[in-house]
Amino acid sequence: MRLAMGIEYDGSAFHGWQLQKSGVRTVQLLLETALGKVAAHPVRTHCAGRTDTGVHGEGQVVHFDTPALRPLRGWLLGTNVNLPDDVNVNWVREVPESFHARFSAISRSYRYVILNRPTRSAIWRHRAVWIHQPLDEQRMQVAATHLMGTHDFSSYRAVGCQAKSPVRTISRLLVRREDDRVVIEVTANAFLHHMVRNIAGVLISIGKGEQPVTWSRDVLEFRDRTLGGVTAPPEGLYLVHVGYPDEFVAPAAVAIQE
Repeated sequence: MRLAMGIEYDGSAFHGWQLQKSGVRTVQLLLETALGKVAAHPVRTHCAGRTDTGVHGEGQVVHFDTPALRPLRGWLLGTNVNLPDDVNVNWVREVPESFHARFSAISRSYRYVILNRPTRSAIWRHRAVWIHQPLDEQRMQVAATHLMGTHDFSSYRAVGCQAKSPVRTISRLLVRREDDRVVIEVTANAFLHHMVRNIAGVLISIGKGEQPVTWSRDVLEFRDRTLGGVTAPPEGLYLVHVGYPDEFVAPAAVAIQE
């Protein structure tokens, strides 16, 4: 059968999501090791979106296939007991074979958190990027409107991005202030490598007053990453939600009550 899981993790002590030949600490490595102990056979997982070193996951979705028969509660609790404290499975449910955590997804949402105050923070040091210069979140929001809709985001993707097409559709891009934090929230049908961090880098420069509000649009029109400004650090980035078509019941809505 095919099972889907919702995973959260603090990415600060991981070398990203994906398994690596060097065997370094990744979320996928620890999750598959834990699942293998419950299933009593090797397990290969497929995720909705790979995250880089230092990036966090609140709403990561994975799926895997297994012949092992276990209660859903057994998968949930058994996996968690074999995971370290910085990774957790929040839910698990059976899904049809047509479900794929990555290819069935129709949207992904990220949050980028900026600590905006004169002094650094011991609590937020791995959970937000610290910008001590004052940021104008209203300028950032105006600049964000230029990126809404369907565009060629070549200037906002990593130079080594392997996506076949740079065209993506952003349906939501909001900038707001919460006390001493500025939060960027973005939803798109899919994202290019480093796309959110590059958007954050451009908006931060505009928020500082280093660039005009129209610079976000100018960068978009360049279609050249070398003209796209600085990539924001990874510690402020969170994968918060993955959306699927109606035929797949929202996995998180299914409670484990056995």
